[in-house]
Amino acid sequence: MDNFQIVLRFFMNQKATIGYSFMALLTIGGERVFSMVSFQCPCNHDQNFAYGLTFLLGPAAVLLVLGLFFSTRLWRLYTGCCLDPMKLCPRGNCFGCLRAFMNIFTGACVAPIMWLCVALLNGTFYECAVSGLDDNLVVDLFCKNKTLKCREELARVPCDRSKLSSDERMELLLMFRAQSQILGWCIIIIAAVTGLLGTCCTNCRSKVSFLQLTFWKRYMEKEKERFDAFAVEYATKLAERNLQSFFENKEPEKFPFPNHRAWEEISAHYTFSRSEQCYSTLQRYVERAERDLTPEKRPVMDLEHGIEMS
Repeated sequence: MDNFQIVLRFFMNQKATIGYSFMALLTIGGERVFSMVSFQCPCNHDQNFAYGLTFLLGPAAVLLVLGLFFSTRLWRLYTGCCLDPMKLCPRGNCFGCLRAFMNIFTGACVAPIMWLCVALLNGTFYECAVSGLDDNLVVDLFCKNKTLKCREELARVPCDRSKLSSDERMELLLMFRAQSQILGWCIIIIAAVTGLLGTCCTNCRSKVSFLQLTFWKRYMEKEKERFDAFAVEYATKLAERNLQSFFENKEPEKFPFPNHRAWEEISAHYTFSRSEQCYSTLQRYVERAERDLTPEKRPVMDLEHGIEMS
């Protein structure tokens, strides 16, 4: 049992690394499926560039949108901001809000960057896109010191319909693939260096020590985990209380529930303050001496600002 707990603790501590590794495997598998099953380069000047670029950037754009859509931190900032714009910048801290949005966007960019790197290292989409360019500089680069037929057949090089010799076709394909892989490695290097510099800058400007920062991260993970568990438990109790009142046709029992102002305060974006050295908005609310402990009279939605369930 002790060994099992050690293994479980290891996987829990490395869940971010495991998650990124799993995402990388899914990206590689998705790219291979696209390349082998659905991708068919049209091999003509009019469609090659648009078709290849769509397969190269289209999935990356979809992954970026999905990353933002499933970001809890984004919705925590955005929910209700049309009715109360100050939710985006609590206490007037616009710089902290901008930094939060940058962190959210950076996290959402991980999957798209993985896709671009894998797709460029493979080279299939890049070959199709670049072979359809009509720009003279591009054509001169690929067909330098070659016959006029190279310019005419450049768009058909990714397919087997090219009238060029096998040696010329293979030379062009290797050139396309080399450029694609160089571009892919450039993105990997830039992403790695940017991530390292961003982490160094964040840690350098940290207002707490490394160990306290580590504790802070652990606390936020545990708070979210326990909040989800408490939410499920209390939602179950409230559902049982409402169903019992309905089926037994009697007044519902009193149910202790946080008031709406409390929900608003703990849902706000957290910014560290030396005057209130707390680890989250929830702790800031709980530790506050003058907080309102009056429970909600009825555990219902607040319709004061037009919030309504459909």
